Amino acid sequence: MKTLPPAVLLAACLASTFPTAAHAARPAEAAAKAGLKVEYQKFTLPNGLDVIFHIDRSDPVVAVNLTAHVGSAREKVGRTGFAHLFEHLLFLESENLGKGGLDKMTARIGGSGANGSTSQDRTNYLQTVPKDALEKMIWAEADKLGWFINTVTEPVLAKEKQVVKNEKRQGVDNAPYGHTRYVINKALYAADHPYNWQVIGSLEDLQNATLDDVKEFFRLWYVPNNVTLVIAGDFDPAQARKWVEKYFSEIKRGQAIAPLAKRPGKLVQTVKLAHEDNFAKLPELTMTWPTVEDLHPDSYALEVLAEYLSETKRAPFYQVLVEDAKLAPSVQMGNQTAELAGQFMLRVRAFEGKPLDDVAGAVDKAFAKFEREGISERDLNRIKAGLETRFYNAVSSVLGKSALLAEYNYLTGNPGRIEEGVRKTLAVTPADVRRVYDTYIKGKPFVATSFVPRGKLALALSGSSKADVVEEKVVQGAENAVDPSRNAAYTRTPSKIDRSKEPPYGATPAVKVPAVWDAKLANGLRVVGIENREVPLVQFDIAIDGGLLLDNPDKVGVANLVARMLTQGTAKKTPEELEEAIQQLGAAINVSARTEDVRIGVTTLARNFDATLDLVEEILLQPRWDEKEFALIKQSVLSQIRQQDADPNALAAINFNKLIYASSDLRSRNILGTAATVNAITIEDLKAWYRANMSPSSARMHVVGALPKASVTRALADLGRDWKAKPVSLPAATPASIGAAGKVYFVDVPDAKQSVLRIGYRALAATDADYYPATVANYILGGGGFASRLTQQLREGKGYTYGINSSFSGSQSAGPFTIASGVRSNVTLESTQLVRQVLQEYGPTFSAADLETTKNFLVKSNARAFETATAKLGMLDNISKYGWSAGYVKDREAIVKAMTLPQVQALSQKYLDPSKMVWLIVGDAKTQLPRMKELGFGEPVVIGK
Repeated sequence: MKTLPPAVLLAACLASTFPTAAHAARPAEAAAKAGLKVEYQKFTLPNGLDVIFHIDRSDPVVAVNLTAHVGSAREKVGRTGFAHLFEHLLFLESENLGKGGLDKMTARIGGSGANGSTSQDRTNYLQTVPKDALEKMIWAEADKLGWFINTVTEPVLAKEKQVVKNEKRQGVDNAPYGHTRYVINKALYAADHPYNWQVIGSLEDLQNATLDDVKEFFRLWYVPNNVTLVIAGDFDPAQARKWVEKYFSEIKRGQAIAPLAKRPGKLVQTVKLAHEDNFAKLPELTMTWPTVEDLHPDSYALEVLAEYLSETKRAPFYQVLVEDAKLAPSVQMGNQTAELAGQFMLRVRAFEGKPLDDVAGAVDKAFAKFEREGISERDLNRIKAGLETRFYNAVSSVLGKSALLAEYNYLTGNPGRIEEGVRKTLAVTPADVRRVYDTYIKGKPFVATSFVPRGKLALALSGSSKADVVEEKVVQGAENAVDPSRNAAYTRTPSKIDRSKEPPYGATPAVKVPAVWDAKLANGLRVVGIENREVPLVQFDIAIDGGLLLDNPDKVGVANLVARMLTQGTAKKTPEELEEAIQQLGAAINVSARTEDVRIGVTTLARNFDATLDLVEEILLQPRWDEKEFALIKQSVLSQIRQQDADPNALAAINFNKLIYASSDLRSRNILGTAATVNAITIEDLKAWYRANMSPSSARMHVVGALPKASVTRALADLGRDWKAKPVSLPAATPASIGAAGKVYFVDVPDAKQSVLRIGYRALAATDADYYPATVANYILGGGGFASRLTQQLREGKGYTYGINSSFSGSQSAGPFTIASGVRSNVTLESTQLVRQVLQEYGPTFSAADLETTKNFLVKSNARAFETATAKLGMLDNISKYGWSAGYVKDREAIVKAMTLPQVQALSQKYLDPSKMVWLIVGDAKTQLPRMKELGFGEPVVIGK
């Protein structure tokens, strides 16, 4: 799992995109009046386990979160990566859950998927399940803590090492700029500092880990007095407490664990390091200053400083680096805090060919601008204004609330300290912001890393030394085969109760499909909505059908540029004025182009809905078409396209579409366009596209939030009057063509550490009668996470990959069936052979037990199907796009219940034939291409990027 920083949810609440206030007092007053807190109950078992309950009866679900206060900071030098390795191991098996552990149970009970993450300071295990499975989850979490470690054997450890190494290859070694944090932390922290190494560890350390090392680590850190259990959702707290006491109380307390001392990074002088990155096409400069740990009094002002310097069009760094010097499309900046230390990071990914010395010079000018001008009360209150909206977004799910409570408990022992964080952010003054700049940034030494394309070292910052980056060599047969399937022989851990039987379900929860209201505006625009008062927000979107499909084939990229330009000012407001008007409402308005639509997405406080809607109407009906902004955005898109040329995952997605769609179908094209098409686009092309295609006659609107239908439709009256309807000619839906014979295609990325796989073909439209049944049939193949055969075979069985999945996707037109994965380079052939075998055997070996697991998951998971606003918006989108009834979810449930073995087998034979699929590999041709003929689909075809 991707690692997360401590207090990640608090950071999301307090330090992301901050909006503007018209009057200085209003943001603080509004947030204080709102009472931004999460109610909870807390008790501690005699063995030291902290238990936190939060009651939320809005949906029949519960989130269960087990957080151990151990991350990479507790590891030994030479044994790095252990905390993260345990995040993997604890899902595999325990004495009473058996092999497959929590993952298999999750599929049966309809859970969201057992998940976890590791940071420098903690490891958590969390998921949301239907409320009737709460006792099962408490039993399972206790089993992981008290009845797990004996099940870890040498074969299990060997296989999981391979999985973790694949995760590192995927997220670090095979990714552009993937080694940046490694280089920074080695320079920023001393060799014995707990943050000197990365959470994921090194490949060498992981390989050297012994079984005894692993067991010692578990027994030291996975003890009740170092763990927090949070249960959040719809449950009986008295009964839940009895279950917690029953299953956790006999687990023995561990030895006392002393807290680590706060230890900020230390630099005597500025350190400059450079690396030639195999996967980078653009030069990137990152500058990092040591600062303070999480919850330090200065951390709040540092967050405000980072936001002010970089985010908006008024920001000094945007004005100097983006607008004036035109060195980069944006500047990223943040104060990243962890339990022991923090770091203030500035990142600039420059345009192609720009020397990073020029970027560094512009950075100095931007800091000088701040030193002259400081931060005004107006800008400070703009930053504070969105605090309420961000807080409600962070606590809009029971899983989010469980994570927030757990973080504060392990950091401070007080899960309610979120209120203090809000209060301290609201109390930040302009003087505080200037003081922390002077204290931690101005004139202070920093670490500067220059990551440049291979062969372009001259672009690096002058005076840089070569960064010490360890890169794996691809060697055929370097890893031994692993077989974790053998049952472990071990002495069972005694218990005072019988833990061998999984607890029964509780009462089956009543699943209520949200009531949907429907309206039509005067201009014909259909509006569908759900009133939802769990938090005082409204989220809505307007989908205008067309998108990429309405581009001129000779000028692909226009739809994307139109979408990007719509938020760059209006006829009445400059780009800066529009940005501030949105932010003073604590709102967010985004416009994006997709393959089949342009979509305006909005989040706002319910009390500000009318004012936010006025801005949306202005954006939609009165675009500015600012020439300066057009030039900046165009250059930004060209930069994106250039970077895609070296990104294996981007290359896989782009080339897969080219292979499965006809060349005349715009779905085969990159929505960004190409360098040639984008360079040919003028602002007049955008205006013409906008005039021809933006009409309520081809649009749909979806609204979810704390307002009734009457309030929403009343506010929409002006849009219904002012947005005039006109006919728009949309392309007709297209079916799949007759399948061609299977063929292997190869895109060469020299020295790739992984091969990215895309396997599939153009299959079904969402409106086809077989579409949903085929999706159901796919659950056990690759749609069911750890319950799927592809995962069990390639990850759990062989250790070839970190993750693999399969899916059907479609609209009114036929979309693809896709199998996607990233596999270890030196098992590219073996991985594809195993995928082919799984596909060939799937239908004939699909069993009654597989069907039962599928039905249980898909029916029971409906309890959590509508918990979030995003899920509700997705439901409304399906209703408006396909003309489905508001009860289509119940119709699908009936399909699931009626599915039979012969039906799944027939669907598998019809739609999962490997001999009719495209087999695309993006990887290192010199080592892997010669072997791919052995897959049995003829001579591989090498295609250009």
